[in-house]
Amino acid sequence: MIVSNVSLSGCADFNSALCAGAGEGHLGGGSYRTTLTPTGNLVVAVCLGFIGTFGLINNLLVLVLFCRYKMLRSPINLLLMNISISDLLVCVLGTPFSFAASTQGRWLIGERGCVWYGFANSLCGIVSLISLAVLSYERYSTMMAPTEADSSNYRKISLGIIMSWAYSLIWTLPPLFGWSHYGPEGPGTTCSVDWTAKTANNISYIICLFIFCLIVPFLVIVFCYGKLLSAIRQVSGINASMSRKREQRVLFMVVIMVMCYLICWLPYGIMALLATFGPPGLVTPEASIIPSVLAKTSTVINPVIYVFMNKQFYRCFQALLQCEAPRRGSSLKSSSKVPTKAMRGVAGTGPRRTNNFLFMVASLGHPAATVPQLGLSCEPTIDITKAPSSDNKPVVVSLVAHRDG
Repeated sequence: MIVSNVSLSGCADFNSALCAGAGEGHLGGGSYRTTLTPTGNLVVAVCLGFIGTFGLINNLLVLVLFCRYKMLRSPINLLLMNISISDLLVCVLGTPFSFAASTQGRWLIGERGCVWYGFANSLCGIVSLISLAVLSYERYSTMMAPTEADSSNYRKISLGIIMSWAYSLIWTLPPLFGWSHYGPEGPGTTCSVDWTAKTANNISYIICLFIFCLIVPFLVIVFCYGKLLSAIRQVSGINASMSRKREQRVLFMVVIMVMCYLICWLPYGIMALLATFGPPGLVTPEASIIPSVLAKTSTVINPVIYVFMNKQFYRCFQALLQCEAPRRGSSLKSSSKVPTKAMRGVAGTGPRRTNNFLFMVASLGHPAATVPQLGLSCEPTIDITKAPSSDNKPVVVSLVAHRDG
């Protein structure tokens, strides 16, 4: 159950005894507990300890790889670093305090600490969600670009990173200034936006937060990766024998990304809506803590999906463990000035459009591929045997599938 804000309004120091006494009052026709049982607190503490430890290790390792290997310092990987930084901040600024509160069965850092905890975790969580949407849009827009991707242009990605933090601030600052507010959540061992106040002020904020910080990023991710998958299928139609396995792997990666997004964040969103619009007592303390823990697991899952299942990062990770230079999985012999067509060129006729589209799909990742970012198993080897000339002769592009050793 999400404890009614009224029952906790007098618990300035979040003392468990005081909160329990307030929570046991008769509010809205029901009797409320403010804490889990000792066993429940222990289970939550173990889960949070696991999430905090592995989230910290995974995201730190991502940052180490990015700093250690120059080949990883591409614009799109910079966006992955932004996701890892926001997840790392959650592991440092949030999880330890909720872990300590679960071990003691009460909140430990006071009312102002609760407000700070709610703001910091909401800010970093929304940054992570928006960054995932920006990442999917970047991959989609690169696929639709009329020219070869510029691997040295950091301006667009930098704007995306700044936008993710600014967008998150737009939605996390209002509770500090009166549009809803931050307070105890669930059994009182975590803090977030007050989901239970039935005022128009609070309900309007929660509806906007749900739509613009959960639904909109999800729709962007589904749309962009759907378009990317459609592009891969078109390439499969051109060279089916080479691309079938690649298409299957891209489909698998897209499904994993979408499913993990839903598993981590949809239960939390549903719980918030039920607590906001449902009758008092509809959400129990045990039920309310589960979505909160699931949302925090994104700090562990994101590095695995978006980084360690990326072959480029994985090779660098292997090299780091073996203290050797990372091996390359593909070769590229081309000029960055070779023009390419947009994806719509596939629908046209003529070998030039077909070859140019193949080149575009294959060359998106030089040096950090858009399609290989999704973990493709058949990577392209591109051989430009003829440069573009004034007589508009087609560029010859060959894609050779090979296995990663």
